[in-house]
Amino acid sequence: MVEPYTGGDPMSEQRWLNCRLTDIAEALDETQCVSTPVISRLLQQHHYRLRVNHKTIESTAGHPDRNQQFEYLHQQRAAHQAAGQPTLSLDTKKKELIGNFKNAGRIWSQQPEAVNVHDFPNDAVGRAVPYGIYDLQQNRGHVYVGQSADTPEFAVDNLARWCETEMPQFYPNADRLFLEADCGGSNGVRCRLWKQQLQEKICDRFGLTVTVCHYPTGCSKWNPIEHRLFSEISKTWAGCPLRSYDIMLKYLGETKTQTGLTVQATLVSTDYAKGIHVSDETMATLNVQVHDICPQWNYTITPRSHQMPN
Repeated sequence: MVEPYTGGDPMSEQRWLNCRLTDIAEALDETQCVSTPVISRLLQQHHYRLRVNHKTIESTAGHPDRNQQFEYLHQQRAAHQAAGQPTLSLDTKKKELIGNFKNAGRIWSQQPEAVNVHDFPNDAVGRAVPYGIYDLQQNRGHVYVGQSADTPEFAVDNLARWCETEMPQFYPNADRLFLEADCGGSNGVRCRLWKQQLQEKICDRFGLTVTVCHYPTGCSKWNPIEHRLFSEISKTWAGCPLRSYDIMLKYLGETKTQTGLTVQATLVSTDYAKGIHVSDETMATLNVQVHDICPQWNYTITPRSHQMPN
């Protein structure tokens, strides 16, 4: 009966049905009456289950230096941690519309939340840009909620705020900083403004030597901030409409885990402009040294002699 609806590999267990239980029940009505629960149990006896697509196949073979980069990144992380230097994981979480909009997930309640039928941006209070900084040693996250654009200047300003508030408390003797970042986005490996801002606002200002290791393209899910901070934030506000920035900050601050994760949230009101260009002349003044191993992803920026005053 199910053979016409069966897809997949007939020589293995990788098979599925492209029909509904009611379709099978209607076909059986011509010979016998069988309820859909009975059909479900019979299908389970033949190892059929309700399943979702499983993302396991890479579209390409990946970069040939991918494994080497992961090994080198872990070595750099371990060396900085052994020396008592801060190691941070950086990324921007999915941008959120602030307003009476549906938020994915379910929550225990007596009545469902009433939200807008459509998620039109013009009905929103604003758009939140949550930039996260996760401290691997302290298991502590800080999310800076911007209200304009996700730019390199925005990313580095948030890192500078972290250096002002968090570093004196947890790393008073730090002279180096290790950053793990994705290959693209506001802290992308090819972004000139990202490097220029790191030089000016982190290295020169705080006297820090900054080492950055980027994850290869397509490997952002291995960035610790994704599964140690962002996933927990999504669980905290699942099914809860983010009607205002204050509500968003409240849910961010309430995010915690049994392993001791704590989260601080800060609202950033600065308006950041897009499309800022960094000239070749400016790039030539930066103290950027690429590493011998995977130089396309790894580099260190050291302070310049003419440091900016605090």
